[in-house]
Amino acid sequence: MRKILSISFLLFLIIGKVFSQDNTKNYVILISLDGFRYDYVERFKPENLSKFISEGTAAEAMIPSFPTKTFPNHYTIATGLKPEHHGIVDNNFWHPEKEQRYSISNREVVTDGTWYGGTPLWVLAEQNEMTAASYFFVGSEADIQGVRPSYYYDYDGRVPNLQRISKVFEWLQLPEDERPQLITMYFSDMDDTGHRYGPDNDEQLSNTLQRLDRELGALFEGLKSLDLPIHIVLVSDHGMQAVPKEKLINLDPLVEGINARVVNSGALVHLHLEDLSEKKKIIETIEARGEHIHVVDVEDREYYQDLSLHRDLLGDLLIIPDLGYYLTDDRGIFRYQNRSATMKTDVFGEHGYSPDYKSMHGIFYAKGPQIKEGLLIEPFENVHVYPLICKILGLPIPSNIDGKLEVLEPVLKD
Repeated sequence: MRKILSISFLLFLIIGKVFSQDNTKNYVILISLDGFRYDYVERFKPENLSKFISEGTAAEAMIPSFPTKTFPNHYTIATGLKPEHHGIVDNNFWHPEKEQRYSISNREVVTDGTWYGGTPLWVLAEQNEMTAASYFFVGSEADIQGVRPSYYYDYDGRVPNLQRISKVFEWLQLPEDERPQLITMYFSDMDDTGHRYGPDNDEQLSNTLQRLDRELGALFEGLKSLDLPIHIVLVSDHGMQAVPKEKLINLDPLVEGINARVVNSGALVHLHLEDLSEKKKIIETIEARGEHIHVVDVEDREYYQDLSLHRDLLGDLLIIPDLGYYLTDDRGIFRYQNRSATMKTDVFGEHGYSPDYKSMHGIFYAKGPQIKEGLLIEPFENVHVYPLICKILGLPIPSNIDGKLEVLEPVLKD
């Protein structure tokens, strides 16, 4: 009789533990380190990030979507959709139906939810009665599907990192029914320094990274004091490529006299033609005018594979410079010359090129109760982060996303 009671008591404890675990609310903090290239940790060995990686899972690299720009890729991470499916196809693009340009510097359009397709993580959370918060992330300021995070801030790059981190601690100490289970954060430090000095300036990059690492270390350490099952997912939107001043290409002479709307510059230019019958002639004309560029017909699907949803946003032709070359106009070249004199450098950092180039690759590091420790995985595309976070939070994974749970499910403990 005593043996039967002992077994029954043991079963009660096991069942109780399982029941408790199944009903524990998991928390996810998704942190973007803009412009953080895949090789920075190995090169500069920041103390806190290195420790974080050793105690969790890291990818050799995370492969961005095309174009390797900030807004398209942040929103891809947030939705599990490629840019051609969620509609933020570049940092700057033309919307023929709206007869309006989307630009990351235009606050009115950035906060207008009608530009954004898909269901971002914070919208999915709120729709499933889960509280979400954002201290900056692309799209989190907009009323997407009429929804914003319960707590959010309009972007202001002047807000110190430690102030953002302090707010996260405040959120996580709210009463349980007010406490966000999903928090997104954004830090631009490495992107800012990479643009100013290029990705090969070890002194400047190291100084910035060590400071950022101390701030992240304060976050990691502070979270330990909270008795919550918190998962931290660290990502970046893209890497960085060195662009010497002499490899700037003036866009103005290339498109002079061309009957087209010219949108954007840098590593990708969209041309919306007035007359499609001139397409072949325009390709030949532009390519004859410049070196280290090629003109791509959008219909060839070399860069955007699916044209079924947002074909009108992509334009008809793309002007693509070779890796390490960068398109800008007269005013842009003047600005770069001034930057060169001010920063005392003739090399800058840029991105936007094909994700096939390793220099465009970013990071994925994750740690938490459900994340395996000491695991290194192969590079993967950034669309797969979304279903992983859904799985951790217990959110339903939309059936129409590009991301697949099976890609990152192996990083989870059984």
